[in-house]
Amino acid sequence: MLLHVLYLVAIVAEAMTAALAAGRRRMDWVGVCLLGSVTALGGGSCRDVLLGRYPLSWVENPALLGVTAVAAMATIPLARFMYSLRRLFLLLDAVGLVVFTVIGCNIAMAMGLSVPVAIMSGMITGCVGGVLRDVLCNDVPLLFRSELYASVSVLTGGAYIGGQAMALPHDAVLFAAMGFGLTLRLLALRFNWNMPRFIYTQDLH
Repeated sequence: MLLHVLYLVAIVAEAMTAALAAGRRRMDWVGVCLLGSVTALGGGSCRDVLLGRYPLSWVENPALLGVTAVAAMATIPLARFMYSLRRLFLLLDAVGLVVFTVIGCNIAMAMGLSVPVAIMSGMITGCVGGVLRDVLCNDVPLLFRSELYASVSVLTGGAYIGGQAMALPHDAVLFAAMGFGLTLRLLALRFNWNMPRFIYTQDLH
């Protein structure tokens, strides 16, 4: 139940941050709704397509489209206050990352898939929505920058699956894995931790 509540909070936060990105690109209201829904639900949809799991979550439960569209549209009159809530949205984004990751891992494990596939399923669920948002906004996706983002998802998924493999109590593993991932993401934001970069500038000609 708690995981479902956190999931709803996460998709609302993702839809609202995507709406702000749409506003920076001067999109119309249809674009705001579309970008919000794609960002919030795109990771899970991509996961389900790759795993052959149907129907997609928003097809099975169309109310999710309404939640994300309403959240995105609500951002329009609230946009002027959003900067003061920036820290809150960074927190909610981090919560969304770990919640989506755990949900993605759960779905893959329920399908009897291998551990590497389950971890990838969690990462796709947690990260691909943001990739789709950035691609549609013509930005370099956050996933491909040096920030600790996808790596946080992988470590969270690994901790969650590892704890279950050790037959530890499920709720304890769930909260420990999410707490670990959330703490790591927030520390990375606070101290500007980054992955090593590959920089190549020489011309081959």
